[in-house]
Amino acid sequence: MKKPIKGFSKLSKEGKIEWLVNEHFEKPEAARALLEEYWHTDEKKQQLHDDFIENTVTNYFLPFGVAPNFLINDELYTLPMAIEESSVVAAASKAAGFWLKRGGFKTEIVSTTKIGHVHFNYYGSVETLKTMFEAWKPMFFEETEELTANMRARGGGILSVELKDKTDVLENYFQIEARFETCDSMGANFINSCLEQFAQVMRADVMSRDISEEDKNLQVVMCILSNYTPECVVRAEVSCKVEELNDDKDVTPEEFATKFKRAVRIAEVEPYRATTHNKGIMNGIDAVIIATGNDFRAIEAASHTYASRNGQYTSLTHCTVEDGIFRFWIEIPLALGTVGGLTKLHPMVKLAHELLGHPNSETLMGIVAASGLAQNFGALRALVTTGIQKGHMKMHLFNILNQLEATTEERDAIVAHFTDKVPHHNLVVAKFCELRGIPVPRSDVKKDS
Repeated sequence: MKKPIKGFSKLSKEGKIEWLVNEHFEKPEAARALLEEYWHTDEKKQQLHDDFIENTVTNYFLPFGVAPNFLINDELYTLPMAIEESSVVAAASKAAGFWLKRGGFKTEIVSTTKIGHVHFNYYGSVETLKTMFEAWKPMFFEETEELTANMRARGGGILSVELKDKTDVLENYFQIEARFETCDSMGANFINSCLEQFAQVMRADVMSRDISEEDKNLQVVMCILSNYTPECVVRAEVSCKVEELNDDKDVTPEEFATKFKRAVRIAEVEPYRATTHNKGIMNGIDAVIIATGNDFRAIEAASHTYASRNGQYTSLTHCTVEDGIFRFWIEIPLALGTVGGLTKLHPMVKLAHELLGHPNSETLMGIVAASGLAQNFGALRALVTTGIQKGHMKMHLFNILNQLEATTEERDAIVAHFTDKVPHHNLVVAKFCELRGIPVPRSDVKKDS
């Protein structure tokens, strides 16, 4: 039976690995060797990676691919994409090439405001609280001047502060809701520091007042930015004449436009479909987010909340076909940074930003939105024409061949064999065994049949 360990975080990296491999693996030396294989050969770069998180024992690689031919606001980009899922980069690239000939992607920043809250309980008179808040407001700005100086110099800072009475949803619950402009920084540390200073102002002022003990009963619960950013939104769009949707010989442009619009409409009204639909959008978005060193978990959370903002989970993309014009667009909250965090530390993140021409945060918002729109267009295009499995099964075949450690000659022969067949696992294994003149393993005889 495994035993808990005390003081694990205080062990050296070697000590952590020693405990890990001996406690959890049947072949400790093989596990140790694998962990060390993924270390960077440059000790300084490895130390940099070790310091990104706690208890680091090795690195975890994701493929870093690129999707060229993205024409965004009349400027050509090659997008960096870090993702483990097959077909994503290919679909984005194909969609980019399609729209390259039809005017490309147009993006617009709707707004760039971020929001944070001081969450607190108050047990006194609401009128007294409102009076105190009017006194706090100027103090919030005054007491954070040092914190906001650099941000204000770049055109950002605290935009507004409001008192929110939330007692209708939770007894004695109130908020100080603040709006911020953080320019090219994602701004989490900046926002949280300001909010904590607000809380100090509130506590000190309440205790200094000549009011009843009940009216002094204010308890700050927490100070934290919100990753829901419905006021930090970007829009990306593609459009063309319906007759220009003439890229598939098996479907007329009119049929394609009708089926595509219907597919989007289904995602707008059916949450089961919307979830998978939006997941495909996030394939394109997350891949660029990760490559550029931004927080894909925050973006995911905000996007899915935004998709539910009207009471039902729905599609993040929309489509119209009117007066002979096909339009397809996405509107999505993207709180991104191009300074701070990993953007100046991680070598591959720095390379990704250089690849994109060192965009500011608003330009990056547009690029990321275009990537999500392209990915969604590629997926829907496949779904309403050839079906989604054609591309997926091709990559599935390559994965099976890698597992079988097929030679180049064997790979070429098997790929040619399955050109017009579905490469189910058992059929691929059978063909592989036939080429090598060996019996099919019993475990694969009935697999996938």
